[in-house]
Amino acid sequence: MTTYESLPLGAPLTSSFAQYLAHAQPDLLRRFDTPVRDPKELSPQATTIVALALPDGVVVAGDRRATMGSMIAQRDIQKVFPADDYTAIGIAGSAGLALDLVKLFRVELEHYEKIEGSPLTLDGKANRLATMIRGNLGLALQGFVIVPLFAGWDKEREAGRIFSYDATGGCYEEHHFHSIGSGSVFARGSLKKLYRADASVDDGVTMCVQALFDAADDDSATGGPDVQRQIYPVIVTATKAGVEQWTEDRVGERTRAVLNARGSRPDGPEATLL
Repeated sequence: MTTYESLPLGAPLTSSFAQYLAHAQPDLLRRFDTPVRDPKELSPQATTIVALALPDGVVVAGDRRATMGSMIAQRDIQKVFPADDYTAIGIAGSAGLALDLVKLFRVELEHYEKIEGSPLTLDGKANRLATMIRGNLGLALQGFVIVPLFAGWDKEREAGRIFSYDATGGCYEEHHFHSIGSGSVFARGSLKKLYRADASVDDGVTMCVQALFDAADDDSATGGPDVQRQIYPVIVTATKAGVEQWTEDRVGERTRAVLNARGSRPDGPEATLL
């Protein structure tokens, strides 16, 4: 196994681990030399991620289904991860490359803090992720697109913030809520009706679960909760106390509560007209 200490000497010492690795041992970074005709038929695709920004923090949640064309490639893939002590990242797009990006991004944040002696600001983390996505542009043009959703607690502003990206590395701050992936249009429509700016983080988790229910209801690539297999969404919260990934038991309890409530109202809660 290649370790940081075993990489060749002579590479410039930089606060970016990705730049160091590209110089010292570029073969460890994934590359495709020839385009493929239909990447979605060859590699699993991760789908719907939702995020909320609330007064006390942020919530990021994702379903568990990965698809390959019209087939279900995996039923329990994890698409949402803690990135560091105060941030979380969710992924949509080419699953294999996206998972590699998450691993590299987490190392990137840790490496920067070790080299510089202090962590990046939330804006710095969001911009560093944009640079890494831009480095994948060649693969994106071949169809292997990675689209993450990044959120966290900004210690300087004392607020939760959300950042979305496009395939070219464009970084955009989103306000209140956002969603990415094939079911995003349905999830975002659901959140428009459910979102409350003064809600607690706990209520935000319920909003996200409801939105994923609605996305799975209309998008075949988004997986609904599988009670028989006990496969539930992945939920990560970030507050001034730090980042937390909810346990399977907690998510299962919240998901079953939403499922029971939908027994009498399958389309979910109603929003008031005025």
